[in-house]
Amino acid sequence: MWPQTATCGSGSRVMTIAAWTLLVAFLLVYLPRGRAIRGAIRAEGRYDILEPRAQQARLEGKAARAQAAHQNMMEAFAPFAAAVLLNHILPSDPLWRDGLAVTFILARLVYYPAYLHDWGYGRTAVWAIGFLAVIGLFLLPAFA
Repeated sequence: MWPQTATCGSGSRVMTIAAWTLLVAFLLVYLPRGRAIRGAIRAEGRYDILEPRAQQARLEGKAARAQAAHQNMMEAFAPFAAAVLLNHILPSDPLWRDGLAVTFILARLVYYPAYLHDWGYGRTAVWAIGFLAVIGLFLLPAFA
């Protein structure tokens, strides 16, 4: 049923590298959020839990870029998760699957500081690498 499920010596199931990257990607979504919240507190003296989106809309500088990075990471998570799960449902090469998943994570690790420090070309380049990794994950089962 699960052709991509790895097993350890005792025969019990263990998570694949690609499956672990789902947890890492989910946590990376919230990495820039902390910076945005700190920026909101510095700018207004408190975090507005009643109208956080209105407060976020008023952010400037690095806090605004951190919020934008958070939003972009949320947008990127769903297609990545779907692609990884597809590779666990359908047969695919585990080395390519894991390699593309790790490539996405590495691109996202570089993406956040590139966004925060306003490195436009670098940010676009690493975004493209992550995007292509997800496209590769979606296409991988077709070539199994």
